[in-house]
Amino acid sequence: MQIHLSNGSLQCRNFSGTGSIGGIPLPDFHDEYVYSKKKSSTSESAYKQQIAEQAYQDFAKGQFQNQSEGFRRLMKRYTSEVSPDRKGIISSGLKAVSRNNQKVLKPIDLIQTLLEGKVKYQKLPSGESDYIEFYDNNGEMVATYSNNGWTMYTTNAEAARQTKMCTIYNEAWGNAKRGVPMTGSENVPTESPQEGFDVTA
Repeated sequence: MQIHLSNGSLQCRNFSGTGSIGGIPLPDFHDEYVYSKKKSSTSESAYKQQIAEQAYQDFAKGQFQNQSEGFRRLMKRYTSEVSPDRKGIISSGLKAVSRNNQKVLKPIDLIQTLLEGKVKYQKLPSGESDYIEFYDNNGEMVATYSNNGWTMYTTNAEAARQTKMCTIYNEAWGNAKRGVPMTGSENVPTESPQEGFDVTA
Protein backbone atom coordinates (compact mmCIF):
# COMPACT_ATOMS: atom_id res chain seq x y z
CA MET A 1 0.00 0.00 0.00
CA GLN A 2 1.43 3.35 -1.00
CA ILE A 3 1.12 6.07 1.64
CA HIS A 4 1.32 9.73 0.73
CA LEU A 5 1.10 13.05 2.51
CA SER A 6 -2.17 14.80 1.79
CA ASN A 7 -3.40 17.97 3.48
CA GLY A 8 -1.17 17.35 6.46
CA SER A 9 -2.33 13.79 7.06
CA LEU A 10 -1.68 10.23 6.04
CA GLN A 11 -4.45 8.19 4.50
CA CYS A 12 -6.62 6.02 6.71
CA ARG A 13 -5.09 2.63 7.49
CA ASN A 14 -5.86 -0.51 9.44
CA PHE A 15 -3.11 -2.29 11.36
CA SER A 16 -3.02 -5.91 12.50
CA GLY A 17 -1.09 -7.71 15.21
CA THR A 18 -0.47 -4.50 17.14
CA GLY A 19 -2.50 -5.20 20.26
CA SER A 20 -5.51 -3.23 21.46
CA ILE A 21 -6.79 -1.12 24.34
CA GLY A 22 -10.48 -1.30 25.21
CA GLY A 23 -11.14 -3.37 22.10
CA ILE A 24 -9.63 -0.72 19.78
CA PRO A 25 -6.58 -1.90 17.80
CA LEU A 26 -3.43 0.16 18.26
CA PRO A 27 -1.55 1.63 15.30
CA ASP A 28 1.83 0.08 14.49
CA PHE A 29 4.30 2.52 16.04
CA HIS A 30 7.13 0.72 14.20
CA ASP A 31 5.51 1.56 10.85
CA GLU A 32 7.72 3.90 8.82
CA TYR A 33 4.87 6.39 8.43
CA VAL A 34 3.79 6.51 12.10
CA TYR A 35 6.00 9.06 13.86
CA SER A 36 6.28 9.35 17.63
CA LYS A 37 8.70 11.39 19.73
CA LYS A 38 12.15 9.84 19.82
CA LYS A 39 15.16 11.98 20.67
CA SER A 40 18.60 10.83 19.59
CA SER A 41 22.13 12.10 20.08
CA THR A 42 22.53 12.72 16.33
CA SER A 43 23.55 16.33 15.62
CA GLU A 44 22.02 18.45 12.88
CA SER A 45 25.30 18.42 10.95
CA ALA A 46 25.45 14.62 11.19
CA TYR A 47 21.85 14.39 9.96
CA LYS A 48 22.65 16.72 7.07
CA GLN A 49 25.54 14.47 6.06
CA GLN A 50 23.36 11.34 6.30
CA ILE A 51 20.62 12.97 4.22
CA ALA A 52 23.11 13.98 1.52
CA GLU A 53 24.66 10.50 1.49
CA GLN A 54 21.19 8.97 1.17
CA ALA A 55 20.45 11.24 -1.80
CA TYR A 56 23.63 10.16 -3.60
CA GLN A 57 22.90 6.49 -2.89
CA ASP A 58 19.32 6.87 -4.14
CA PHE A 59 20.44 8.63 -7.31
CA ALA A 60 22.86 5.78 -8.01
CA LYS A 61 19.93 3.34 -7.74
CA GLY A 62 17.59 5.48 -9.85
CA GLN A 63 15.36 6.21 -6.84
CA PHE A 64 13.97 9.46 -5.48
CA GLN A 65 12.57 10.25 -2.04
CA ASN A 66 9.77 7.83 -1.01
CA GLN A 67 10.81 5.33 -3.69
CA SER A 68 13.76 4.61 -1.39
CA GLU A 69 13.36 2.56 1.77
CA GLY A 70 16.48 4.25 3.17
CA PHE A 71 14.92 7.68 2.60
CA ARG A 72 11.71 6.65 4.39
CA ARG A 73 13.62 5.25 7.38
CA LEU A 74 15.78 8.37 7.62
CA MET A 75 12.71 10.60 7.32
CA LYS A 76 11.12 8.79 10.26
CA ARG A 77 14.23 9.19 12.41
CA TYR A 78 14.70 12.83 11.44
CA THR A 79 11.04 13.81 11.89
CA SER A 80 10.58 11.87 15.15
CA GLU A 81 13.06 14.24 16.81
CA VAL A 82 10.28 16.88 16.87
CA SER A 83 7.21 14.61 16.87
CA PRO A 84 4.69 14.61 19.71
CA ASP A 85 4.55 11.49 21.87
CA ARG A 86 1.87 9.89 19.67
CA LYS A 87 2.34 6.52 21.32
CA GLY A 88 1.74 7.98 24.78
CA ILE A 89 -1.11 10.24 23.68
CA ILE A 90 -2.92 7.43 21.86
CA SER A 91 -2.34 4.80 24.56
CA SER A 92 -3.48 7.03 27.44
CA GLY A 93 -6.38 8.34 25.34
CA LEU A 94 -7.66 4.85 24.58
CA LYS A 95 -7.38 3.94 28.27
CA ALA A 96 -9.49 7.00 29.15
CA VAL A 97 -12.09 6.07 26.53
CA SER A 98 -12.13 2.46 27.76
CA ARG A 99 -12.70 3.57 31.37
CA ASN A 100 -15.49 5.88 30.22
CA ASN A 101 -17.17 3.11 28.18
CA GLN A 102 -17.37 0.93 31.25
CA LYS A 103 -19.38 3.60 33.06
CA VAL A 104 -21.55 5.13 30.34
CA LEU A 105 -23.59 3.02 27.94
CA LYS A 106 -25.01 5.80 25.77
CA PRO A 107 -23.80 8.13 23.00
CA ILE A 108 -21.30 10.60 24.45
CA ASP A 109 -19.06 13.46 23.41
CA LEU A 110 -16.16 13.40 25.86
CA ILE A 111 -13.13 15.64 26.19
CA GLN A 112 -10.53 14.01 28.41
CA THR A 113 -7.38 15.92 29.49
CA LEU A 114 -4.25 13.79 29.31
CA LEU A 115 -0.64 14.25 30.40
CA GLU A 116 0.53 15.00 26.85
CA GLY A 117 -2.67 16.33 25.30
CA LYS A 118 -6.36 15.48 25.07
CA VAL A 119 -8.79 13.12 23.40
CA LYS A 120 -12.23 13.82 21.97
CA TYR A 121 -14.46 10.77 21.77
CA GLN A 122 -17.85 10.28 20.16
CA LYS A 123 -19.93 7.14 19.99
CA LEU A 124 -22.53 7.56 17.28
CA PRO A 125 -26.19 6.81 18.08
CA SER A 126 -26.20 3.66 15.96
CA GLY A 127 -23.78 2.14 18.45
CA GLU A 128 -21.78 0.81 15.53
CA SER A 129 -19.15 3.52 15.15
CA ASP A 130 -16.48 5.05 17.35
CA TYR A 131 -14.75 8.27 16.40
CA ILE A 132 -11.79 9.51 18.44
CA GLU A 133 -9.54 12.53 17.94
CA PHE A 134 -6.16 12.80 19.65
CA TYR A 135 -4.45 16.16 20.30
CA ASP A 136 -0.98 17.07 21.57
CA ASN A 137 -0.27 19.66 24.27
CA ASN A 138 -0.11 22.39 21.59
CA GLY A 139 -3.71 21.67 20.62
CA GLU A 140 -2.71 20.15 17.26
CA MET A 141 -4.57 17.04 16.12
CA VAL A 142 -2.06 14.17 15.82
CA ALA A 143 -4.35 11.22 15.00
CA THR A 144 -7.93 10.08 14.55
CA TYR A 145 -9.51 6.65 14.86
CA SER A 146 -12.78 5.42 13.43
CA ASN A 147 -14.07 1.97 12.52
CA ASN A 148 -12.39 2.56 9.15
CA GLY A 149 -8.94 2.70 10.77
CA TRP A 150 -6.26 5.19 11.85
CA THR A 151 -5.24 8.48 10.28
CA MET A 152 -2.06 10.25 11.44
CA TYR A 153 -1.89 14.03 11.14
CA THR A 154 1.36 15.92 10.63
CA THR A 155 2.03 18.69 13.15
CA ASN A 156 3.47 22.05 12.09
CA ALA A 157 6.86 21.15 13.60
CA GLU A 158 6.91 17.81 11.74
CA ALA A 159 5.94 19.46 8.45
CA ALA A 160 8.74 22.03 8.83
CA ARG A 161 11.23 19.27 9.64
CA GLN A 162 10.15 17.20 6.61
CA THR A 163 10.44 20.24 4.34
CA LYS A 164 13.95 20.88 5.68
CA MET A 165 15.01 17.29 5.01
CA CYS A 166 13.57 17.34 1.49
CA THR A 167 15.40 20.60 0.74
CA ILE A 168 18.76 19.10 1.81
CA TYR A 169 18.02 15.85 0.00
CA ASN A 170 16.86 17.49 -3.24
CA GLU A 171 19.94 19.69 -3.39
CA ALA A 172 22.25 16.71 -2.89
CA TRP A 173 20.27 14.57 -5.38
CA GLY A 174 20.54 17.37 -7.93
CA ASN A 175 24.29 17.59 -7.32
CA ALA A 176 24.57 13.85 -7.86
CA LYS A 177 22.63 14.16 -11.12
CA ARG A 178 25.00 16.91 -12.30
CA GLY A 179 28.03 14.76 -11.42
CA VAL A 180 29.18 16.98 -8.54
CA PRO A 181 31.36 14.92 -6.18
CA MET A 182 30.03 14.33 -2.69
CA THR A 183 31.67 16.51 -0.06
CA GLY A 184 32.12 15.48 3.54
CA SER A 185 33.61 12.56 5.39
CA GLU A 186 32.47 9.94 2.88
CA ASN A 187 32.04 10.02 -0.87
CA VAL A 188 29.19 7.96 -2.26
CA PRO A 189 29.80 6.51 -5.72
CA THR A 190 27.18 7.25 -8.34
CA GLU A 191 25.97 5.46 -11.42
CA SER A 192 24.10 6.67 -14.47
CA PRO A 193 20.39 7.20 -13.74
CA GLN A 194 17.65 5.44 -15.62
CA GLU A 195 16.71 7.12 -18.89
CA GLY A 196 14.06 9.78 -18.46
CA PHE A 197 14.30 9.86 -14.65
CA ASP A 198 13.15 13.27 -13.47
CA VAL A 199 14.09 15.01 -10.23
CA THR A 200 10.47 16.12 -9.87
CA ALA A 201 9.19 12.53 -9.79
